[in-house]
Amino acid sequence: MDRLGFLTGRAARAIVILLGVIVLNFVLLRLAPGDPASVLAGDQGAADAAFVEELRHDLGLDRSIPEQLWVYARSLAQLDFGQSYREQRPVVDIVAERLPATLLLTLTAFGFALAAGIALGSTAARHAGSLLDTVLTGISVMFFAMPLFWIGLMAILFFSVWLDWLPSYGMATVGAGHSGLSHVADIALHLLLPALTLGLFYMAIYMRVTRASVLDVLDRDFVRTARAKGLKPGLIWRRHVLRNALLPIITFASLQAGHLIGGSILIETVFAWPGIGRLAFDALMQRDYNLLLAIFFITSAIVVAINLVADILYVAADPRIKLGA
Repeated sequence: MDRLGFLTGRAARAIVILLGVIVLNFVLLRLAPGDPASVLAGDQGAADAAFVEELRHDLGLDRSIPEQLWVYARSLAQLDFGQSYREQRPVVDIVAERLPATLLLTLTAFGFALAAGIALGSTAARHAGSLLDTVLTGISVMFFAMPLFWIGLMAILFFSVWLDWLPSYGMATVGAGHSGLSHVADIALHLLLPALTLGLFYMAIYMRVTRASVLDVLDRDFVRTARAKGLKPGLIWRRHVLRNALLPIITFASLQAGHLIGGSILIETVFAWPGIGRLAFDALMQRDYNLLLAIFFITSAIVVAINLVADILYVAADPRIKLGA
């Protein structure tokens, strides 16, 4: 199968998956307890039955679920995500304000977790059975077992309260008036603690997967043959061991993409990071269905795109895998 056919097939599959996600999320939200009209009426101090029914009619919530789904699907086909019930603004504008912060946080955490996990896992495998291997394995188990919110709180207590090295909340210093490189440096300082906190858990996973994968590849016949031919150890490690050990890591990395965004809800809450994770939590509490559905759709599209990239990386990492597989 050629590359165009492969990409077309994967794109068609991605569209079907996104359609299923849209329908499932919409139906589950409508079946969940709670009513946006009641929440809005309560906030306005006019929660009598007549006012609530009027709000339900204005919001289209008095229609049947299939009717509401059809209206929503037609709007979505035109890339219209609707208005936020609470803020009375286009949902796209609200998400666009928050999405860059979440992408910055999750991509930084993902890059750190992947790089550190592969490096430390490879080091542990190369020194399997040694004290260094035991220490690194113990570190991975420790960070895997710790809850994310607890790591975040301890990081704030140690680095922000005791040592006063790093800021403990927000994305930038309020009222500092930074610009240019000083603004970038300010954001980087605020990013450090939440990104490390989010990345440590996934680093532990990649460490263990990398160690197990490398140990498995080291026992393969082609590695023994490469050694028997007298190839340099560094060349054997790069060309034969790491390249073949990458496939399970790519699999786990693509599967963890959605988990990272889910984990960002906790991290954004702990560090007051202005991203869509915290926005999704607030939208759920306020029953702002249009906003919540838009967040679900966008995050699902990101996860599907990452899995498509993972399929392509499989072929790049191991040419023996065919595009049609």
